[in-house]
Amino acid sequence: MMDPKIILFYTRGFHFLLLFSHVAYGDLSYSFPEEMKRRSVIGNLAKDLGLETGALSNRRARIDTDGTDKRYCDINLNNGELIVADRIDREGLCGEKASCILKHEIVLENPLELHRISLHIQDINDNSPQFNEDSINLEIHELAVRGARFVIEEAHDADVGQNSVQQYSLKKNDNFVLAANGNTIHLILDKELDREKQQEINLLLTALDGGSPQRSGTVVIHVTVLDANDNEPVFSQTVYKASLPENSPVDTVVVTVSATDADEGINGDVTYDFGHVTEVVKKIFSIDRKSGEIRVIGAVDYETTTSYEIRVKAKDGLGLSSYAKAIISVTDVNDNAPVVNIKSLTNPIPEDTTPGTEVGIINVQDRDSERNRQVRCSIQQGAPFKLVPSIKNYYSLVTTGQLDRELVSDYNITITATDEGSPPLSSSKSVQLSVADINDNPPVFEDQSYSAYVSENNKPGSTLCSVTARDPDWRQNGTVIYSVLPGEVNGAPVSSYVSVNGDTGVIHAVRSFDYEQLRSFKVQVMARDNGSPPLSSNVTVSVFVSDVNDNSPQILYPAPEGNSFMTELVPKAAHGGSLVSKVIAVDADSGQNAWLSYEIVKSTDPGLFTIGVHSGEIRTQRDISESDSMKQNLIVAVKDNGQPSLSATCSMYLLISDNLAEVPELKDISYDEKNSKLTSYLIIALVSVSTFFLTFIIIILGVRFCRRRKPRLLFDGAVAIPSAYLPPNYADVDGTGTLRSAYNYDAYLTTGSRTSDFKFVTSYNDNTLPADQTLRKSPSDFSDMFGDCDGSPEQKPPNNDWRFTQGQRPGPSGATGGPEVAMGTGPWPQPPTEAEQLQALMAAANEVSEATATLGPGTMGLSTRYSPQFTLQHVPDYRQNVYIPGSTATLTSNPQQQQATAQQATQQALPPPQASAQPEPPKAAQTPASKKKSTKKEKK
Repeated sequence: MMDPKIILFYTRGFHFLLLFSHVAYGDLSYSFPEEMKRRSVIGNLAKDLGLETGALSNRRARIDTDGTDKRYCDINLNNGELIVADRIDREGLCGEKASCILKHEIVLENPLELHRISLHIQDINDNSPQFNEDSINLEIHELAVRGARFVIEEAHDADVGQNSVQQYSLKKNDNFVLAANGNTIHLILDKELDREKQQEINLLLTALDGGSPQRSGTVVIHVTVLDANDNEPVFSQTVYKASLPENSPVDTVVVTVSATDADEGINGDVTYDFGHVTEVVKKIFSIDRKSGEIRVIGAVDYETTTSYEIRVKAKDGLGLSSYAKAIISVTDVNDNAPVVNIKSLTNPIPEDTTPGTEVGIINVQDRDSERNRQVRCSIQQGAPFKLVPSIKNYYSLVTTGQLDRELVSDYNITITATDEGSPPLSSSKSVQLSVADINDNPPVFEDQSYSAYVSENNKPGSTLCSVTARDPDWRQNGTVIYSVLPGEVNGAPVSSYVSVNGDTGVIHAVRSFDYEQLRSFKVQVMARDNGSPPLSSNVTVSVFVSDVNDNSPQILYPAPEGNSFMTELVPKAAHGGSLVSKVIAVDADSGQNAWLSYEIVKSTDPGLFTIGVHSGEIRTQRDISESDSMKQNLIVAVKDNGQPSLSATCSMYLLISDNLAEVPELKDISYDEKNSKLTSYLIIALVSVSTFFLTFIIIILGVRFCRRRKPRLLFDGAVAIPSAYLPPNYADVDGTGTLRSAYNYDAYLTTGSRTSDFKFVTSYNDNTLPADQTLRKSPSDFSDMFGDCDGSPEQKPPNNDWRFTQGQRPGPSGATGGPEVAMGTGPWPQPPTEAEQLQALMAAANEVSEATATLGPGTMGLSTRYSPQFTLQHVPDYRQNVYIPGSTATLTSNPQQQQATAQQATQQALPPPQASAQPEPPKAAQTPASKKKSTKKEKK
């Protein structure tokens, strides 16, 4: 490992200063013999580089060679050994060079390191010496003198050094001996030839190398004895040199050799040929036998061989020859474009990669030499990458900016390499880089908020709306899942109202909605991706429930049928346009579904009454005449404005009368069609009820007779009839009248059937109870107020405060009273009979009817239910005015005056005998129990 160094390169006059930090590099040299078996171990790289065995695998160690070079060795990443990958033939790789060295580079990544390896291939004696020809023919003149020398072509051995040809030996003969000096072999004539004795001589020449075991090669020298040829050809130059550009065309003359022979005739004719040359030379060059021109016959490539050394032979006609050498140097031409090799590449690249991260290693090779080999490497503009020069011809591809897969998911980078040749050559390589997705984008809803509109009474499972969220991330990082966030709506979980499809975002209703209970609510919907960690976003969905006309109008007044019987009194003097009553209805729906309209669908006299379409007020259309029926029945329909429209009906019973005495039997007011529905039931009910009442009346008469002397109950100016004093066949029920007054009313209605009779009313003072309540009184209440009346035969005198002047006593309009009566001086009057009580009540109703007739149109029939502001506080204080409604009599202690007053009131209030259908009940007699109580008190 070497320390960081600063390396200064000088290129074209410019200085480039590169700083390599923490880069380990150095030369490793291994020497081994050729022809080793495949996977033979050359050395241990891991050990020699000082690395652990596993480091080579982790750092992706590899041997880097040029694209055209053959790889003869490889790295075993498991144990770090350098092994033989292919057959290594030193003669094929280096030829006759004395030293055969293969140079490779080992590349390590993370960090990037480059180590040079020199492989010294040692020669082994695997080739025998060989002569160029199988036999050598020599023609020697018989006049040749002793010691004459004849040149013999040497043998060739592909091995080098000690394994090459070391010596020659000539088989023993009588005429010749061998003289060898290096590569020059001479056959020396040791004894003169005599053609007449021997015309031909065969000699055996052996060449021996120095290897172990020793190898040899032989050639036969055939000597023909001729007449004298004593001059051999002589070359003009011992060595011929020529320069040949690579890629020269075929038939280009490289060099011409020339030799002369001093002999004449056939002995002076010289021919040329190649001496011992390789087969490669024979494929590239040829020599003209007559002219000696060496021409190109094949492809000349500087990158394959930079020079050729050719041995040329010149021979005369009689066989004498001489040799010369032709050295041909091949000059480089810029015929090779740079080659861009991707040595390492990180693909895909995470989009959160920081700028300056190395994502690839680029190697650029140019097989040309010198200037033609100098290469510039560049990358196109616009991509967030750049090339940083590294070791030698290596470049690092690094990022220059932040990557965003959502903007650009793929980059097609073109790397261009250009050499410095003339003209310059260039090449390019495209690299496809993909950006790996990181979950860095949460889902985003298309809208800031959503609104869903649904009609009430929807079916569970119906679709409300759909939400959509987009996630620009990829695959699972961009897969959106929808869910409803927990929450409450009206105290219930929101999941019980709506649900959302997790895949599509469609929101469904879980239940049926009711507009009257829930008009709108909000739901939080979350969109979450499937990334790690997952990202999410929320959106508010407002659900609005629209109203459907599913509620019929509800009539508040008059009360629904079956609850009570409501009857309004209409004065006979009512003018056209007078307010008679009002129908009050509400609709639980809203909007136009709650817009109510009123219509009289059926009436006794269609032209007498009209109703406000929107107000529900019932008014007279004209003045009431004597010919109009006393009983007026109206059926009012209340319709809403929905589609389809819903409606409700109610019955309004009106009596045209100024005096209750004129009122006939009330049970005939109801409509015939209603009676027709109930006739059969009423007949049965009336029979059973009549039987019951006959028995009950007998009991009541007995009780009445026992309590005959019980005083008439008065309380705070109001007349209340306890159940013991009610006329037969009547009972106390709840109800509210509509007469214009500051009164609240109790109604005593029949219990015989569903049809209702007329309402008997009693008024109460405004200080007695609030405006929205109804006073109910029972016999026990009066007993508590006045004490036990059964224990004394005479009533206790009233309090002294029960004294009224004529001006204080109320009565009918224009009534005048008698003189002031002193109170408390006499006994209470005897209890009235049932007939007297009934007549008093009817007179009271008549009194009220006459009083209300003077109020004018627009106020008739209204009660406090129409106006919450109208309370009992507007009623005059009658606590100082105790009177019997409908009567002009005042309380007095004079029995005669009291009796006369009562008789006068009875005569005024009772209708003619034929008009009253109610028989006078018998007077009640005292019971035995009441007699015993009175007897005991008399004794005391």
